[in-house]
Amino acid sequence: MMGRPVSSGRIHPRIPGYLGRALSLEFSAVQQYMTQASLVEAWGLPEAAARLRREMVEEMHHADRLTQRMLALGFAPAASQLRPARAGGDLAALLREDLRLEREIIALYQDAVTCCRRLGDAGHEDFFAALLEEEIHGFHGLEQWLASLAPTRHHDFGDRVYF
Repeated sequence: MMGRPVSSGRIHPRIPGYLGRALSLEFSAVQQYMTQASLVEAWGLPEAAARLRREMVEEMHHADRLTQRMLALGFAPAASQLRPARAGGDLAALLREDLRLEREIIALYQDAVTCCRRLGDAGHEDFFAALLEEEIHGFHGLEQWLASLAPTRHHDFGDRVYF
């Protein structure tokens, strides 16, 4: 049994589309943070690895909420396309890649909120708005972390290519 539907009315076809794209991006973020955590751990940065793993867990929670919402609406969750994990030669480069992905996630949630507002779908508007707020908070945390890295604390690993 898939659970009780979130809404008794018809769901606009754009809502499952937003949920599917969001799930793909959240799983992409999980993959990216997981990969980067392992990479910085190999670089000898255990604190950075732990922080990236916390980011990964937060994105997993988002994916779980999206999955629950999809099931409640009566359709099977499917992340359609994962972005490749992106890295760089130092922690600052990794964080810049993370900010790029987070911007994409934030833009999707902003669009979803606007769409739901226009459709008069307050339930989904609130759902996407809560995720948006959490993503914005996480984005600011990453920005602060990047800003805190003094040039002398960057770890340059030369011309190595990681992927």
